Amino acid sequence: MTSAHSDAQTSLPKSWDPGAVEDALYRGWVDAGYFTADPTSDKPPYSIVLPPPNVTGSLHMGHALDHTLMDALTRRKRMQGFEVLWLPGMDHAGIATQSVVEKQLAAAGTTKEDLGREAFVEKVWDWKRESGGTIGEQMRRIGDGVDWSRDRFTMDDGLSRAVRTIFKRLYDAGLIYQAERLVNWSPVLQTAISDLEVKYSDVEGELVSFRYGSMNDDEPHIVVATTRVETMLGDTAIAVHPDDDRYRGLVGRTLAHPFTDREIVIVADGHVDPEFGTGAVKVTPAHDPNDFEIGQRHGLAMPTIMDKAGRIADTGTRFDGMDRFEARVAVREALAAEGRIVAEKRPYLHSVGHSERSGEPIEPRLSLQWWVRVESMAKAAGDAVRGGDTVIHPKSLEPRWFGWVDDMHDWCISRQLWWGHRIPIWHGPDGEKVCVGPDETPPAGWTQDPDVLDTWFSSALWPFSTMGWPDRTPELEKFYPTSVLVTGYDILFFWVARMMMFGTFVGDDDAITAGGTRGAQVPFENVFLHGLIRDEHGSKMSKSKGNGIDPLDWVEEFGADALRFTLARGASPGGDLSIGPDHARASRNFATKVFNATRFALMNGAAPAPLPEPAKLTDADRWILGRLETVRAEVDSALDDYDFNRACEALYHFAWDEFCDWYLELAKVQLNSGAEHTTAVLAAVLDTLLKLLHPVMPFVTESLWTALTGEESLVIADWPTPSGIRSDRVADKRISDLQALVTEIRRFRSDQGLADRKKVSARLARVTEADLDAQLPAVAALAWLTEAADGFTPTASVEVRLTDATVLVELDTSGAVDVEAERRRLEKALAAAEKELKGAGAKLGNEAFLAKAPESEVQKIRGRHQLATEEVERITARLAAL
Repeated sequence: MTSAHSDAQTSLPKSWDPGAVEDALYRGWVDAGYFTADPTSDKPPYSIVLPPPNVTGSLHMGHALDHTLMDALTRRKRMQGFEVLWLPGMDHAGIATQSVVEKQLAAAGTTKEDLGREAFVEKVWDWKRESGGTIGEQMRRIGDGVDWSRDRFTMDDGLSRAVRTIFKRLYDAGLIYQAERLVNWSPVLQTAISDLEVKYSDVEGELVSFRYGSMNDDEPHIVVATTRVETMLGDTAIAVHPDDDRYRGLVGRTLAHPFTDREIVIVADGHVDPEFGTGAVKVTPAHDPNDFEIGQRHGLAMPTIMDKAGRIADTGTRFDGMDRFEARVAVREALAAEGRIVAEKRPYLHSVGHSERSGEPIEPRLSLQWWVRVESMAKAAGDAVRGGDTVIHPKSLEPRWFGWVDDMHDWCISRQLWWGHRIPIWHGPDGEKVCVGPDETPPAGWTQDPDVLDTWFSSALWPFSTMGWPDRTPELEKFYPTSVLVTGYDILFFWVARMMMFGTFVGDDDAITAGGTRGAQVPFENVFLHGLIRDEHGSKMSKSKGNGIDPLDWVEEFGADALRFTLARGASPGGDLSIGPDHARASRNFATKVFNATRFALMNGAAPAPLPEPAKLTDADRWILGRLETVRAEVDSALDDYDFNRACEALYHFAWDEFCDWYLELAKVQLNSGAEHTTAVLAAVLDTLLKLLHPVMPFVTESLWTALTGEESLVIADWPTPSGIRSDRVADKRISDLQALVTEIRRFRSDQGLADRKKVSARLARVTEADLDAQLPAVAALAWLTEAADGFTPTASVEVRLTDATVLVELDTSGAVDVEAERRRLEKALAAAEKELKGAGAKLGNEAFLAKAPESEVQKIRGRHQLATEEVERITARLAAL
C-alpha cells in the first residue's frame, strides 16, 4: 500500500457529508484541467454543446436533468479515452433580459426611451456583467464537468460575427425576406414573439352571436359568433362552406358593416365547418391566423385595427383610442343597441394564448417583419434524419420530427426590441436596402434596420458558432459535428429543428469541412430526447402550479450526488419522470450505503491486488465477480442506448441488494475465518462499481475511489472494460440456494417472534444433498444460528425447498421467546387482520359495488381478502402453538 493510499484511508470520515467535500472536489477538478479539451490531441473526439440557459434565469429541475445526463455522458467518454469537449454558455434571452432591465429603469422613474438605444444597451451589458454568473455557480454546485475556458455568450463578438455572416448568406441566397404577415403580437412588450413564448390556458370569456345585414328576416343577413367581438371592426368578409345550401344564394353578395363604410363580402371557403354554429364565420384577416389564410385565398383587404399597444386605431369609428378589452364591451353594447345581438353566452370557457414573459393575451396582428424561407432547409433537416446522418433517440419520436420539419412555415426572425443582434440590413434614403456582412461597411448616410433578431436565430448557430465559425479553427476541425444533443422532447421543433436547418445550410463551408473525417453536413450525430419532469403525483413541474423544486435545495439537503442519481434513475429515452423528496432521500441513502460499504472494506484492509485463479476463490467471491461483470456489460449497453434509467437501476440493485446485503455479510464470515483473497475481491468489486457509478455520482465515488486506490482522480481513470470473468453456474447456484435458505430461516424466526441476531440452536438436515456443506458457516452466521449440542431437542422446524434438495431446519426456540409479549403482539396483529378481512368481505358481498366498480378494483379487493384470510390463519396457528 502506498503512503498516499494509507493517508486516504485514514482521512475518510466516519459518515458521508456531501456538503463538506463537494466544493473542494469540484475546484480541484477544474484547477487540474480535467475538463479542458485539447483540440490537438490524437484521442478520438467526443463533444457536446450545452443548450444555453437564459442569462436572466437560474437552473430549474429541467436544467438539472439536462446537465446531469450530459455530464454523465462526457465523464464516461473521458474515462473511455476520448478527448472530450463539453462547451458551456448562456443565451442573451432578448425579451426576458430587456424586460428585467426595463423594470429596473421603471423603478428608478425612467424608461429606455429616456436613455436612448445605445445607452440602454450598455445598461443591459452592465446588468449582464453584474448578474450573469448565477447559473455558472449553480452548474458548479451540481458538478458540471464543462470546459470553462470556452464559456460562450450569444452576444459575444465572435458569435455576433457568425450571426451577421449567416444572415448575409441567407439573404443573398434569397432565403431571408421582408413581408407583412400575421404574427403573435405582445401589446405590453410591443414586439412579435415566437410560438414558444405563447402559453395557452383556458379562460372564461363570452361568446357573442350577432347579425350582419338587414334586420328584416326577409332580406339578406347572416349571424356569426365570436369571442373577440371588438375584432369585427376589422372584418372584411363572411365565409361559408361552398356546399352549404343555406348560403348558396348569398355568396358573392355584400352586407353593410354597421360601424364603418366598409362592405362585407360573402365568400365560399372549404375551411368553414358547416356543422359548427351557424355555419358562417366572420373574417378578420389582420387579426386571426385562419382568417389571414382565407383573406389571402380570396384577395381580401386586411386592415389593421389596433396599434402596437393594443388600442383600437384607424377605424374611423367612436371606438378609436379604446383599449382592446374596453372596446370589446363598447362594441358589444353598440351592437346590442342596434338590436344585432342574437345571443350571448357568458361565461364561455375557451383557450387563449398568453405572452409567457408579460402575461397578457397575445394579439394576432398583421405586421411588417423579416422572415426566413424554410422549405429547402427544412427538407435538408428531415433528410438528415431519414438518411441516418443524425439519429434520434428514441426512434419512436422520429414521426414527431418529420411531422414538424415536413410541414414547417416560414420563420419570423425579427423582434421589435433593442437588446439582441441588430438586423444587418441598412436602408437608403429612397427605400433601398442592402445587407452588410461582418467585414463590410454600410453606405454613408444610410440607417440600420431598428429590429433585432429572434433569440432562436443566434441559438440555431450554437453548435458551430461557439467553436469559432465562420473562421477555420482547431475546435471545428476536431469536435464538429458534435457527438450528441441532449434536450427535452418539448423543444424538438423550436430549437433542434432550427439548428439542423442552419447546420445543413452551412454544411459545405470550408471552415467546417476542413477536418473531413467525421462527416459535416449536420450539427450533431445523435439527438437524445428525454421526457419532462413531473412531481410525485405526475403533474408537470411549473412555477405557476407551485410544484416546482429548486435543484439547489436538494443539493443542500441531500447532496449533489443524490440529486443527480434521482434524475438519472428516472430518465428513460422519451419518457417523463416523476420525482419528489422521497426519491432524493432514497438516493442520499444509497450514497451513504456505498460510502459505508467502502469504509468497511478499507477498515478490513481492502486494497487493489491481482486476483488469483477462480479455483482459489470462494463460491461467494466467484458469484459476486460474475455478477459484477454482468452488471458492467448491462450498464455499458444501457448508456450506449442513452437509457440512464436501466443503467442506474442495474447499479442500484447490484450495489445494495447483492454487494451490500449479501456479499459484505459473506465477506465478514470469510474474513473471520481467515479466507485468503477476500480483501482483494472487495477492492476489485469496489474499484469497478465506483467507476461505473462515477458519471452519475461523481463526488462520493471520487472520495471513495481515491481512498481505495491512492490514485489521483476517478475523472481521469480508465472506464471498466470486459474482465474476462464469466459467471460460475455452480457458485451462482450455491449462493442462490444460500440466499433462499437464509431468507426463509429469517422469515421463520420473525414469525416465531425471535429477536434479530439472537442466537438459537439449530440442526440442518439434507445439507449435503443440497450441495451446501461449504456454506454452513455462512448460513449459521447470517441466520443467527448455533450448532446443536448433545441432547438437542427441537421445538420448531421449517423445510426450505432449494435447487436440488429440501433442507430441514430444526431449531430450539425454548427460552428465546417472551411468550406473553409475543401473544400480545400476535393478538394485536390478528385484530388488524380480522378487521381487514371483514372490510374486504363486506365490499365483496355488496352487489351494488360489484356491479359498478371496475374489474381491476374488484380484483384488488379480492386480493386483499385472500391475503387477510391467509394472515388470520397464520396468526391463529401461531397463537395455538404458543
